Amino acid sequence: MNRILREHASRIVSESIRAVLPDEAVQRALRTFEPRVGRIYLAAAGKAAWQMAQAAVKAVPAIERGIVITKYGHVPHPIPGIDCLEAGHPVPDENGFAATERMLNMVHGLTAQDTVLFLLSGGGSALMEKPLISGAELQDITSQLLRCGADIVEINTVRKRLSAVKGGRFAQACSPAQVYSIVLSDIIGDPLDMIASGPAYPDSSTCAQAMAVADKYQLKLSERARTLLGQETPKQLTNVTTQITGSVRELCAAAARECAALGYEPVILTDRLTCEAREAGRFLAAVARTHAGDGRATAYLAGGETVVHVTGNGRGGRNQELALAAAEGIAGLKNAAVLSVGSDGTDGPTDAAGGYADGDTWETLAAVGCDAAAMLNNNDAYHALKAADGLIVTGATGTNVNDVSVVLIRPDDRE
Repeated sequence: MNRILREHASRIVSESIRAVLPDEAVQRALRTFEPRVGRIYLAAAGKAAWQMAQAAVKAVPAIERGIVITKYGHVPHPIPGIDCLEAGHPVPDENGFAATERMLNMVHGLTAQDTVLFLLSGGGSALMEKPLISGAELQDITSQLLRCGADIVEINTVRKRLSAVKGGRFAQACSPAQVYSIVLSDIIGDPLDMIASGPAYPDSSTCAQAMAVADKYQLKLSERARTLLGQETPKQLTNVTTQITGSVRELCAAAARECAALGYEPVILTDRLTCEAREAGRFLAAVARTHAGDGRATAYLAGGETVVHVTGNGRGGRNQELALAAAEGIAGLKNAAVLSVGSDGTDGPTDAAGGYADGDTWETLAAVGCDAAAMLNNNDAYHALKAADGLIVTGATGTNVNDVSVVLIRPDDRE
């Protein structure tokens, strides 16, 4: 393993994530917050909900009551006056359903003088949920969508029609109270109606699009679910003000700054990477192989969110799969590495945030008896990278603004 490249990868990950933590972003968005004369309630949902809520409570001490719904393991400590609840992600569970019911009860019966400060981040689609079908069927449909390779917009187009809170319906439940929504974006292009399935934003998708997704991926749906896909969502909301803060663009820019600080010339290839994870890995490996002989230190960056079409029974996530796929393409290069990481600190159902591979990774796996190609085909990037010391583990970060992948090229192979 190239120890300098590995050390640089770790620094890029830690510094870029630190730069997009939501504290400052939430405080910045609250500078224009002017609540009405009544009560202020806080509702927060998503992987970054706890961090966002903590920042909001410091900035708005008049909050009377609040509920946070976030992923298991994402509540470091209690927030005074706020109920912090944990639930399942990426597949919703009964704890999420119960927490959402409590949130709906909190906002029920508010007046036009009251304000709901609504903090939303990626992951909210699974965590904040009151299904209009059975919880078991919603879990099954979610699993189908995650395994078939559907992108996040397709997934949310279906999910919001099966929910009592998605697609603007939470804002309807808060009415006549005003909703001041602060959104941390985890979807490329920042479509507000798709981030966490837009609980407080008018839905731009149509029933026809939802049915097209169901047909495209041959989803197994009950008659009740098919009927709901044909029922339209709110297209206009009059009680919501929305501020979007934080995005993958900021994550890429922060990673580029740290690359420059480490002596690399950064090049942001795109902040809209959307394709199969292993194809992205192969592409970035091709970039590395093309420029490995240029004789200068360069970093090529790509932000976005890839997908994994699960066909095996291994363990991993999209960033780990990208890194393992890249390992084959850069095998033998002594001065190049590829890393990919999720800003939230979690990558698929694992304890890793992503993965790292350099020119030695493929050979290392062979030396310890791992068939890397077979493990990649089995979607088992986690165990492959673990064997090669290529897992990137950060723990829960408190933010969620998509992923960043980086190709690092040094001018020589000195370690």
